[in-house]
Amino acid sequence: MTRGITITREVHFRQGRGQRKVLAEGRAPEGKPLPLGRVPRVSRLMALAIRLEKLVRSGEVADYADIARLGHVTRARVTQIMSLLNLAPDIQEEILFLPRTEHGRDPIRERHLRPIAAVMDWRKQRKMWQAIKEPRAGPAG
Repeated sequence: MTRGITITREVHFRQGRGQRKVLAEGRAPEGKPLPLGRVPRVSRLMALAIRLEKLVRSGEVADYADIARLGHVTRARVTQIMSLLNLAPDIQEEILFLPRTEHGRDPIRERHLRPIAAVMDWRKQRKMWQAIKEPRAGPAG
């Protein structure tokens, strides 16, 4: 006859990589509460483009084709992501610090930025950026 054993421990959930929750031993850390929502995907892609460019410039990776191979994505997708570096520096900064998305889809997506990044005049880029930042007017009613 086997007897059950009961173990009592304090545990808490913490945010793991991505949206995954991880069970951790001990009490939850005190202090500042975790921010609500998630970092917009376009902000993460902007940061990735900056990081990848640094890797190419330092010689840690040979070129964008090497990045595509290592990342298991197409060279076209790497080009799309890296084109974010063609945006005016102030636009890049705004993208990096977009507010967290608390529910639903991100209001600004990478595909919205492709036409802006294709324009080499930063003044025109800024006008186009302002247009996509303004809240889209929904149908009246």
